[in-house]
Amino acid sequence: MAERSGIFEGDDPIAIIQRWMKEAEASETNDANAIALSTVDADGLPNARMVLLKEIEPDAFVFYTNYESAKAGELDSAGKAAFVLHWKSLRRQVRVRGLVSKEDGPQADAYYKSRSLQSRLGAWASQQSRPLASRTALMAEVARVTARHGTDPDRPPFWGGYRIAPLEIELWADGAFRLHDRFRWERKNTADAWQVTRLNP
Repeated sequence: MAERSGIFEGDDPIAIIQRWMKEAEASETNDANAIALSTVDADGLPNARMVLLKEIEPDAFVFYTNYESAKAGELDSAGKAAFVLHWKSLRRQVRVRGLVSKEDGPQADAYYKSRSLQSRLGAWASQQSRPLASRTALMAEVARVTARHGTDPDRPPFWGGYRIAPLEIELWADGAFRLHDRFRWERKNTADAWQVTRLNP
């Protein structure tokens, strides 16, 4: 087991990330929970985009999106994904690779209900990733779904969460003279114990 102390202290990398997230929420100007999510398409060509990480569970990371979007199609097809969290204010980075599953039940319903009304109606109106004639057309669709679904819409059947269960987590912190601290936690299956290794910067 690699020797760790200070900000890296502890055997559970997800618990360390939860601690770091609390620090980042106090220091990052905007969206401390923004992750660069990476997927691959049917040809193996990578895609990356920023999404907001909404929950850090004891053994997984959860975000929400339109199930008919390009990212959702790639997530469903591959069943795997990776993401990076980078906090410039803390000079720390988190990299995660793991297995993907849908969160399409009461937890997704509860998160959807917690969003602003405008965001809930926007989820109904947007055909995410597909061509759009104009912003005017989008706003007209928002008006149509508002008339149809009212001021307390249910979660759309095409919108919900994804959970990434990590098989690999790397935690990085800036060091003097670019001699950074890096630790990688790995496991073959989600039920296995973590194995941790210190990496060269």
